[in-house]
Amino acid sequence: MHALIQFPDLSPEIFSISIGGFEFALRWYALAYIVGIVIAWKLAVAALKRPTLWPDQSPPMRPEQVEDLLTWIILGVILGGRLGYVLFYGSGDYLSDPLQILRVWEGGMAFHGGLIGVIVASWIYAARNNISKLGMADLVAHTVAPGLLLGRLANFVNAELWGRPTDLPWGVAFPGHAAQDCGQTLGELCARHPSQLYEALMEGLLLGVLLLWLAYRRGAFHKPGLILGVFLSTYGAARFIVEFFRQPDAQFVSIGNPLGLAWQVDGFGITQGQMLSLPMIVLGVIFIQRALSKATRLA
Repeated sequence: MHALIQFPDLSPEIFSISIGGFEFALRWYALAYIVGIVIAWKLAVAALKRPTLWPDQSPPMRPEQVEDLLTWIILGVILGGRLGYVLFYGSGDYLSDPLQILRVWEGGMAFHGGLIGVIVASWIYAARNNISKLGMADLVAHTVAPGLLLGRLANFVNAELWGRPTDLPWGVAFPGHAAQDCGQTLGELCARHPSQLYEALMEGLLLGVLLLWLAYRRGAFHKPGLILGVFLSTYGAARFIVEFFRQPDAQFVSIGNPLGLAWQVDGFGITQGQMLSLPMIVLGVIFIQRALSKATRLA
């Protein structure tokens, strides 16, 4: 039996209380959302209070408007994330029982759907308040990474979205379905890539440091669309890479498709997560190219 790391005894719940026969619990995943939103709020306000970061020393919005914007963004995350999961990863059960779509407490949120929800919500808010859409997009994009970092750490604590089987020394034996036999000797624990931690590092920590460095050290806010482009392309590339190590959703896995490819030709193809990440990479590169070319013409 090769070396592996036993999953620590972690509970998805921080605490729970019972009131009048109803059980209320605070989960690490919910706390990750809350703390991520608070950090994003503080980062946005801090950036808006520094006019020198922006073209013509004119931030795209007032700091006091961030609170209203967050309300729209939270709605976009919840609605977009849930609908995205149903459309991109859901099974036919949702067609036979559409009320399942509303049961967000049972789990099932998709980042790419949440991203679309945030874009739509932010665009509507910008249009209603006569705010520069690219400026606000850059502002929002540079605040997202801490929430992604915390969310992926919460995925690890929840022992969900684990990786493919591995014999590397840092493979983790997750509990539940992840521990079932995965091609090893019957009875052995199944070691898997801790892909949640890979994503926390790449999509959260490294991406967050890069965006803050560009914003505060390289004057990226002076090139509208640059921060947005870097976020889209870098996140998309990071997610595309991690998908090689992440266990695909069960509905895409079959005997003839053990890699869980959502699109394939003669056994070669890409996963659903990679399919959804490719447009992000392309759009990100387009925004970067446009932002840099405009900056060159202005110079």
